[in-house]
Formats: sequence, structure tokens, C-alpha cells
Amino acid sequence: MLAGLTKTFLPKKRLAAQHGGEWTGQASRGFVKTLGVLELLAAVGLILPGALNIAPVMVSVTALCWILLMVGAMITHGRLGQFRLVLLNLIYLAMAAFVAFGRLGPEPFPS
Repeated sequence: MLAGLTKTFLPKKRLAAQHGGEWTGQASRGFVKTLGVLELLAAVGLILPGALNIAPVMVSVTALCWILLMVGAMITHGRLGQFRLVLLNLIYLAMAAFVAFGRLGPEPFPS
């Protein structure tokens, strides 16, 4: 969620100066902010539907979308040689896969 907040509200120049944010120097401001908003919505989508029992299927849909987002992040950080961040994104991907499998698998979590 913190990454989503920083991408959404910090200036692009400040993001580009931080470790892991170098890729933002080549991306448009709108693209960076859109990713930030998507990350914030993902945080909400992973928690609220299941907690409130309102459209709980959205938890698994959000987890699957998060997996795709993490694949893109891994590719981006890999191209920049930031392999620790690739590993971190892989951990996030594994957690999202766990949630998706738990919600959609052969014996899904109760809603």
C-alpha cells in the first residue's frame, strides 16, 4: 500500500531519485500515478470484499490482477538489474497466488 501511496502522491522527480524508482524517469507522470491508484485499489480489493462479505469473489479477482502487476514489476526491475526488488516482487506474487488459490482452489476458503 505504501508503494501505491508514493506513486500516487509523490512528484515523479522525487520517485526517480529513490532506489527502486529509477524506472519512473522514463515513464509518463500519468502512467506512474495510474499504477499507484491501481495498487491502492488492489489493497482495498484484497481486504474489504472478504471482510465485509460483499462480492467476496473480488478478493480472488484482485489477487489474480496483482499477480499480473507483479510480473510486470519483476520484468521492469530485472531490466534495471535490481534483483533484490525482483525477489521482493516474487514474494508478493507468491502471496497473491496463495490468496487466489485459497479462494478459487479445489477447497476454497469459506466466504
